[in-house]
Amino acid sequence: MIVSVLDPSIAITVLKRTPLLYAAGANIAEDRPAYARAASGICRWGDHLIVIQDDANWFASIDESGCVFPIALPRGRGGLRLFDDIRGNKADKLDLETCTVVTAGDRRALLAFGSGSTLQREQVVMLNAQGLRIVTAHALYQSLRDAKEFSGSELNVEGVVAFDKEVVLFNRGNGLGAAVNATCNLNAEELLHYLDDPTLRPPPLAEVRMYDLGCLGDTRLTFTDGAMFDGQLVYVAAAEASPDAVQDGPVAGVAIGVLGERPRYGIVRDASGADVCAKIEGLFHDRGRWLAVVDSDDSARPAELLELHISGF
Repeated sequence: MIVSVLDPSIAITVLKRTPLLYAAGANIAEDRPAYARAASGICRWGDHLIVIQDDANWFASIDESGCVFPIALPRGRGGLRLFDDIRGNKADKLDLETCTVVTAGDRRALLAFGSGSTLQREQVVMLNAQGLRIVTAHALYQSLRDAKEFSGSELNVEGVVAFDKEVVLFNRGNGLGAAVNATCNLNAEELLHYLDDPTLRPPPLAEVRMYDLGCLGDTRLTFTDGAMFDGQLVYVAAAEASPDAVQDGPVAGVAIGVLGERPRYGIVRDASGADVCAKIEGLFHDRGRWLAVVDSDDSARPAELLELHISGF
């Protein structure tokens, strides 16, 4: 078990918070609210930032001016694109929790991964020059689940980072029993080949590592995403008192840290120095800026885009 320690020299401050409101507003016929409501990952695709959502079959695309536009994913069961307890269809959601852009040779694709916490959530959305499609990836998720040093008692894929020829996945250890925070590496080219044809054998897991990320108060910190910065693997972890890998809970705070030879982290704070208890689910370093997205776990409220200042890495 690799231990990450609190490092007071790492300072993380929220500079700006922006609600993700669609420029086009709501569209009832398309089953779309006026806002992105459940931001769970962020990455860049061309001239736009793409934000994914775990309980809506919509991406949010942010242009250079900051305007937010919806990108429709295929409709789910009953022709719906929104999933929650009020509708009673939460079990039907894709639960897209993390995204990255993978490049292998002359191939390039944006991949958004389901959490794998149920069979319905063992799917990957793939966006490339040919368009957008949803890939059912049961064999990949079964291999992740079978590797107990990665999945522990409950598989819950919450982070992904692509760099060089590898794709790093993060399992979130907020589940029941022997839940673990862990990372593993997949070969990027083999992963893209598998997603093109999921009847193939998925790429094998390599370099599986388990982490103790510490606690905030009595609540364990657990991975919610990853990013790359200056050749370092960066992570974000939330202290969320959730009963298992499926249900949400109150958030006591959020940490951002670096892995590698000396894993360490700092606490996310606002301009007044108070701990930020918003659930940061996506982190991305983009053109000199640290960006994050917050999921309020409330379908009546828009998700938020945060700009952060981070020093001490």
